[in-house]
Amino acid sequence: MRFSGAYTALATPFKDGALDEARYRGFIEWQIEQGINGLVPCGTTGEAATLSHDEHEQVIHICVEQAKGRVSVLAGAGSNNTAEAIRLTRFAKDAGADGALLITPYYNKPTQEGLYRHFAAIANAVDFPLVLYNVPGRTGCNLLPPTLGRLARECPNIVGVKEATGDLAQVSEVLEYCGSNFCLLSGDDFTVLPILSVGGCGVISVTSNIMPAPMAKLCSSFAQGDLESAQSLHFALAPLNRAMFLETNPIPVKTALHMMGFMDLEFRLPLCPLSEGNAVKLRETLRSANLL
Repeated sequence: MRFSGAYTALATPFKDGALDEARYRGFIEWQIEQGINGLVPCGTTGEAATLSHDEHEQVIHICVEQAKGRVSVLAGAGSNNTAEAIRLTRFAKDAGADGALLITPYYNKPTQEGLYRHFAAIANAVDFPLVLYNVPGRTGCNLLPPTLGRLARECPNIVGVKEATGDLAQVSEVLEYCGSNFCLLSGDDFTVLPILSVGGCGVISVTSNIMPAPMAKLCSSFAQGDLESAQSLHFALAPLNRAMFLETNPIPVKTALHMMGFMDLEFRLPLCPLSEGNAVKLRETLRSANLL
């Protein structure tokens, strides 16, 4: 399994409306020092939807350059426009990323056949490891296990999926249809341990932005057969997992990173700062976890 363990869906720091490159490089370095297994630039948590095309490419380039091959980089390259997704995937490959993360097309609401053709077109156009990203709560469409199984059989460079339905029955069906060698990654921090238990290989995490070492340790403990430690970490991380979704991601996690001193508190509209009441709750949770 090429992509395994804990991958951080990186938040993107801004300063005065532009990418804060120095803070971004420093944050990536801290993630690697803390033992994270991989990095995901330009995902939902990275506010990819409000990055310009030039910024999108810059963020991926910086991440690959800073990682220096020490950990894998799975670059966000999805779009609801198939031609654009092909272009972004080709860029990720040329930039030196280890693979591309491709979200299901949003707003268009394609059929299962449309989803198949979209991802097959990308896979056929770019010979590069691809991990699909299924998050119906964000996109309005659900990539069903039979469709995913068809893609896994017919497109060998489609190597995995980030599964964020929160539906453990569907999660189990993914491996039933795709086979045990298919890389199933949790897309919800609260489902990491359950997904590992049915044959998953890791997580693309929001919480690991602020707690990379414990999330990586949860995955490695399970892989080593230390279920007791994995369960302990699962429950220890639960309050932080909940706090990261007090409001729409990435508002809470970016606020937490600001409180921890990693980046300025700057979002791009239509995202806006955390409400005052939830900011108090978040600060209390971080303090309880000794992060402040």
